[in-house]
Amino acid sequence: MTLQHQKRWIGYILVIISATFWGVGGTVSQWLFQQENIDVTWFVAVRLAISGLLLIMVSFITQGKKVLLIWRDKRAAIQIIIYGIFGMLAVQYTFMSAINYGNAAVATLLQYIGPIFIIAYLVIRKVTNFGVKEALAILFALLGTYLLLTNGHVENLQVPKRAIIWGLLSAIALAFYTVYPVRLLARWGSLNVVGWGMFIGGSALSFIHPPWQVSLAEWSFQTHALFWFAIVFGTMIAFWFYIDSLHYLFPHEASLLGTIEPLMALLTSIVWLDVSFGAWQLLGVVFIILMVIVLSVVKK
Repeated sequence: MTLQHQKRWIGYILVIISATFWGVGGTVSQWLFQQENIDVTWFVAVRLAISGLLLIMVSFITQGKKVLLIWRDKRAAIQIIIYGIFGMLAVQYTFMSAINYGNAAVATLLQYIGPIFIIAYLVIRKVTNFGVKEALAILFALLGTYLLLTNGHVENLQVPKRAIIWGLLSAIALAFYTVYPVRLLARWGSLNVVGWGMFIGGSALSFIHPPWQVSLAEWSFQTHALFWFAIVFGTMIAFWFYIDSLHYLFPHEASLLGTIEPLMALLTSIVWLDVSFGAWQLLGVVFIILMVIVLSVVKK
């Protein structure tokens, strides 16, 4: 095996681990919300603030003072604040709310239709043309979402309405989160931008629900363990490994392997939390994953 192939295998391993942690982390969050009644606002504030701080520390260790230089550029500083609040915080809060009112698998899959909103934006802005690839992606997304939410029977929704609303808002937030920081990422690096975005988003939400207003003494050992898993593994390490995998893989390869996330969320929800899925809903999962494959692999 050549050195180049070895490096690509490192990328494969990193992105698979990150997608797995994301998927399992969503199911762990669902358990914390529904079994321990942990407040979503408090959880998102603490999750983002701690994960962001950890990523900033990693960035400082690997890149030195560059992590602080972003604040000397006034334009970049304003953009990172906008990204932190309307990008990172928005996408995390809507996603966690969808989990809270529904389940991790459905929330993850609804968020995965975010690229459809990106396609619409790029077509409207005339950045890209609407072709067969885009039409196929939208068709798969619509079919998949319909089957996932109805199990083939439109008169009988299988998912709570509030979970659907928050899930769709999560997809829209994901589109903004993906498109807005392109120049920031190119200039300052993913680790810096994501780390600061998380920290800013978590800090902003802390004004609404201060982290210190929750008593952790009453938590069981299992609750503590799952809470820290969701923060350290399901957030910080998942983002870090995914970002690092892009040093070894092309973005479309990483996004394709990232489809492990909804599969892990689905599997752990069924096995661990006894969430039931009908045959048509599972077919909907397949269509949504096909959408990602079309956008990641199929070329014009």
